[in-house]
Amino acid sequence: MKKERETRTLFGRFKSIQSTMMVSFSALMVIAVLIFLFIALNYTKNSIYENSINYTSQIIKQVNYDIDSYVKYLENISFIVSTSSDVSNYLYNEGQTDMEREEEKERILSQFKTIMDSRSDIYNIAVVANNGRSILNDGEDEFTEYINVRDQDWYKAALEAKDGTAISSSHVQNAIKSSYKWVITLSKALINYNNAQNEGVFFVDLNYTSISELCNNNNIGNKGYIFILDEDGNIIYHPKQQLMYGGLITENVDDIMACKENYFNTGDKIYTISKSDKTGWTVVGAANTSELLKNNKQAQMMYLLVAAVLLLGVILISSIIAREITRPIRQLRDSMSMVEEGQFDKANVAVTAKNEIGSLSKSFNVMTERIHTLMEQNVYEQKQKRKNEMKALQAQINPHFLYNTLDSIIWMSEAGQNEEVVLMTSALAKLLRQSISNDREQVTVAEEIEYVRSYLTIQKMRYKDKLEYSIEVSPEINHIMIIKFALQPLVENAIYHGLKYKETKGNLNIRGYERGDKAYITIADDGVGMDEDVLEHIFDETMKEHKSNGVGVPNVQKRLQLYYGPEYGISYISRKGVGTVATVTVPLNSRVDDEETDK
Repeated sequence: MKKERETRTLFGRFKSIQSTMMVSFSALMVIAVLIFLFIALNYTKNSIYENSINYTSQIIKQVNYDIDSYVKYLENISFIVSTSSDVSNYLYNEGQTDMEREEEKERILSQFKTIMDSRSDIYNIAVVANNGRSILNDGEDEFTEYINVRDQDWYKAALEAKDGTAISSSHVQNAIKSSYKWVITLSKALINYNNAQNEGVFFVDLNYTSISELCNNNNIGNKGYIFILDEDGNIIYHPKQQLMYGGLITENVDDIMACKENYFNTGDKIYTISKSDKTGWTVVGAANTSELLKNNKQAQMMYLLVAAVLLLGVILISSIIAREITRPIRQLRDSMSMVEEGQFDKANVAVTAKNEIGSLSKSFNVMTERIHTLMEQNVYEQKQKRKNEMKALQAQINPHFLYNTLDSIIWMSEAGQNEEVVLMTSALAKLLRQSISNDREQVTVAEEIEYVRSYLTIQKMRYKDKLEYSIEVSPEINHIMIIKFALQPLVENAIYHGLKYKETKGNLNIRGYERGDKAYITIADDGVGMDEDVLEHIFDETMKEHKSNGVGVPNVQKRLQLYYGPEYGISYISRKGVGTVATVTVPLNSRVDDEETDK
């Protein structure tokens, strides 16, 4: 039972079986497509990552190999220069004459010129000995007197290196007068063959031209780039070197140096790493993740497009199938809607199938016919009931009022007031005749006012000097239709609950007029009035003090709104000790012609 209730709840959320079937088919297809997309997209993403890492790794290894070759070439140059007898004799041979030393210097400068002319990436080339002798570039440049070359890190590193060769990180070469360039210094220790000690250094200052070419000639996408770190994590080369030193951009250097794999992912970048055994440098390729996943997005769009086409196809096919299956049910639903609107003659369903729906349609036709018959019978009975209620209402003349009226007639007759007897008897006769004269539920305003006039005639003669009244009704609303006995109960309430308890003479004014598309009839008295509590519950059927002549004010209000709508009916304005005004509002379009009025 629980499972059945859950199923009813699930499918009860949809407005039609067709929608349920279509949504069910579509939901199954969506689930299948989502599973497919999840697997396909993850596989594609992983494949793109793997291929990108492999591709970048090959590029980085090639760059590292090219740098090693480049450094090896420079080392060969440094080896040739550092082992040259001319250099050794010039720096350490104390027995040479000045002319011989000058000749040695010219040969060394010639060799330097040859090297610098063949290599545009060399800024400075020099040999420096601990004894103070040195040769720099073309012989014209000088070392600055403010800096001791032997105190430079690259100088010390060469002397301390096991193989006598050192490569510095990028730095400003400030040891040369009037020259402050960013360079990488390759330095090699010079041996004094007189004592076999390292007592000098040959160095070459390299600009970024060759290294940048090696890095930039290899493409890692439009946003990717390559940079180089030394053994301590210092930047040797970066395409945005100035921004790096200015602190405007940073790299994950600590993570790169600590990484044991050949790559790691930071989310927005993938770093591929290759370390050189020769130089100790680390070549790093930085690939932009969003750029790598550009192809993945294209694949995603393709997958989504295919999925959307499949879903549209499934929805279309499932809609056609569901519509054909549910066609008899929709016909039955439409017939039920006609039954709801009372169109029983059009609600018959054609039985075209022998399945469960056909059986249901046949039963529906039988049920509709029986309901139609019962409703017609009920309508007839309700009409008869209303007629009987109207007759009972017409007969509801308060016995106490009738008794008092007859008693007044007898009293006046005994007193010899024959004219008053005739007038009161005539008014009572009109009142009784109008009460039982016709079976119509609505009368004209003129007829209802005449009934009220007869009633007031009797009441004025009974109360003598305690009641004055006036009736002013515009002729334009005389033919307006109003329900029978709508005004007399309000007049009676005004007398018995407003004027009766007044010590002085009371006045009651009845006015009728039209305004806009409505007709208004007011019954105003200057009696004792009502407080807010009584006024608030004036239409409460349990308030017995507001009933008159067997017809309560709530009853009149209910009948008026039943006939004309909730915007019509009775409204009250009252003030304690001042008086009460009751206003009856009816529509102007209830006007009838004279011929109908006479019937």
